[in-house]
Amino acid sequence: MNRRTKHTRAAVLGAALLLIAGAASAAGASASEDRPGASAAPAERPREAAALTGTAKLYRSAGDDITFTFDAHLAAKDRGNPLEATGTFAFSHYLNGEGARAEARVDCLLTGGKVAVVTGVITSSDLPGAKGRRVGITVHDRGPGHRDRLGYSWAATGSPAETKGLPKCVGSAPFERVRRGTGDFTVVPWQPEL
Repeated sequence: MNRRTKHTRAAVLGAALLLIAGAASAAGASASEDRPGASAAPAERPREAAALTGTAKLYRSAGDDITFTFDAHLAAKDRGNPLEATGTFAFSHYLNGEGARAEARVDCLLTGGKVAVVTGVITSSDLPGAKGRRVGITVHDRGPGHRDRLGYSWAATGSPAETKGLPKCVGSAPFERVRRGTGDFTVVPWQPEL
């Protein structure tokens, strides 16, 4: 057998193997499409539309123990309506053994870049008059190595119990800094279809 014939046979054999492999692959894909519940690749879940999560303590020179915790989410299916946000947030403020805590149910979440505004109605609190009040909080997630910032709707009134008639989706500028080493707020930016 001459050299040219060997190369031709090798090329034909290689092409035949490629055709057989391609046919087997197509048959396998077709078979998986024919079986109910079978899929060629797992379906990716859509990214949630917005989120605010994490816990941090605020810095105060007097040593106040102030903690904020968030678990607020806007599902992908609700991308166009931040009033469909779900979740909870909690906060507490103690100094020299005195203070109060509160938990709220989320009723709005708006995020833009690394800033989030979340509002909710207080469902549980040991602060007289706070239960049933809506409060708003703004968080600036400054990323690793930077101290996050936070602001709250009762900054002007002095107490969540004094906040009356606050609309949904309203917070204040994030004027406070978290205590060094405590902030792990994470903001997922909202990307509405405009």
